[in-house]
Amino acid sequence: MTTQATALNRTETLQPHAIALLRIALGVMTLAHGLMKVFLFTVPGTVGYFESLGLPGFLAYLTILAEVGGGLALILGLFTRWVSLALIPVLLGAAWVHLGNGWVFSNEGGGWEFPVFWALALLVQAGLGSGSLTANRRFA
Repeated sequence: MTTQATALNRTETLQPHAIALLRIALGVMTLAHGLMKVFLFTVPGTVGYFESLGLPGFLAYLTILAEVGGGLALILGLFTRWVSLALIPVLLGAAWVHLGNGWVFSNEGGGWEFPVFWALALLVQAGLGSGSLTANRRFA
């Protein structure tokens, strides 16, 4: 076996694990944001914040459900492509909220670069699929 063939074989072996690492990291981040809305800001506080932005309060419940449920699904590798695509509007909504704060997320009130990057990472994940380490290959 040539050196080039060995390197290609090693890449093909590692690629499913790299895809899974991205998926699990996105899932943990998404779950953490959903749980933050529940335990830190509280559900009524999150509803109030959404309403202060001029959004209907029920969208806070949908966002929490999407983040907690979507985060868990990504961690487990369930319906990865669909869940990743479904979470993109949530992140674009977060980018909209932070649009007036400038580019950098470290600006006061947070900028919009992080949610946009996160949305792009979810789009990449949707294209890549689940990778390895899924709870059920049939529902990956």
